[in-house]
Amino acid sequence: MTVGVVDYGAGNLRSVLNMFAYLGEDATILREPEDVLGADRLVLPGVGAAGEAMDRLRTRHLDEALDEAVLEKGRPLLGICLGMQLISERLFEFGERRGLGWIDGDVINIRHCTNDPHLRVPHMGWNQIEIMPTGEEFLSGIGNSQQYYFAHSFTLRPSDDNVVAARTSYGADLVAAVRKDTIFATQFHPEKSQVAGERMISAFLEWNP
Repeated sequence: MTVGVVDYGAGNLRSVLNMFAYLGEDATILREPEDVLGADRLVLPGVGAAGEAMDRLRTRHLDEALDEAVLEKGRPLLGICLGMQLISERLFEFGERRGLGWIDGDVINIRHCTNDPHLRVPHMGWNQIEIMPTGEEFLSGIGNSQQYYFAHSFTLRPSDDNVVAARTSYGADLVAAVRKDTIFATQFHPEKSQVAGERMISAFLEWNP
């Protein structure tokens, strides 16, 4: 099995690779469209601004390769942090941009979800999640009180609540994970979430959607 981590210049690859190596999986960095198409499982990580990230994906034609690999060939994909935001339809960071469009919904600033004017943004640090039935396969198994590491200023608001796999509370009810077809994505960083993150990534490696 080939696990590929998509590199489009949006950071945090080393910590992701280290987590897979710790779990005994030699993940490969993917920089070219043909490499994306050759991988059995895909990881789309990322930090930073969503619009700039989409520009990089499109400039390198990685968006087309991801569409073919995930939507047409049904390859399992794990989105992490910015990677979860990029799979949405619309991105509202420094203007409106178009995402990959795999999940209908908007990525908006956390401040637009709450009436608390004193809420500190970005949402940074450990926070507990509430697991939805669609997320149990990935997130259950280590007890009810699970905390994961978050670092984000924007949040995905999907149009269909059925894709929500987990939620968290930070000034408002925020989506912590989504699942649709062969796609599972988290707003938190599993590679920085210790035992809970290890369990989640192990479940992704074992997943047969």
